[in-house]
Amino acid sequence: MFTSVLMIEKPLTSVDVEFVTTLHGDETVSFIVLMQPRGDQADLLLRAIDDVAMGELKEATREGDEPEGKEAREPAELALEHSLRALRGAGCEAVGQVVEDHPLDKMKAVVDEAEADEVIVLTAPHYVEEFFHRDWASRARHKVGVPVLKLFAHSE
Repeated sequence: MFTSVLMIEKPLTSVDVEFVTTLHGDETVSFIVLMQPRGDQADLLLRAIDDVAMGELKEATREGDEPEGKEAREPAELALEHSLRALRGAGCEAVGQVVEDHPLDKMKAVVDEAEADEVIVLTAPHYVEEFFHRDWASRARHKVGVPVLKLFAHSE
């Protein structure tokens, strides 16, 4: 069985599920999903700049409404449960957890413990962080010791 650690920041859409579950053809895939609440991963200014760069001006003005800290926990848990059900519904094994502190350290520990074959980082584009190679995928490539695939999440 092929094991993928999947880092997400929002619930998986049906397109995302189809995308990640078909990456390896007919091979059976097991997912360990790490849910990183969006409000915790970047500061407000960087998120707003990303929104402006993508032409989503209304989203940029709403970034201050994004839950952070303890307020982000419950929406993250719901997003994780939705995503796990969707992956299981597609015929995959899936477990997961919300990551609150030191997400790269947690990712490394999960990869090592599960002897994972790869890491998939599925996020919205984060142009500023990507430009400076400070996004999750770029940073993970130097830490986890397995291939890291960066994919952009879809919206429904």
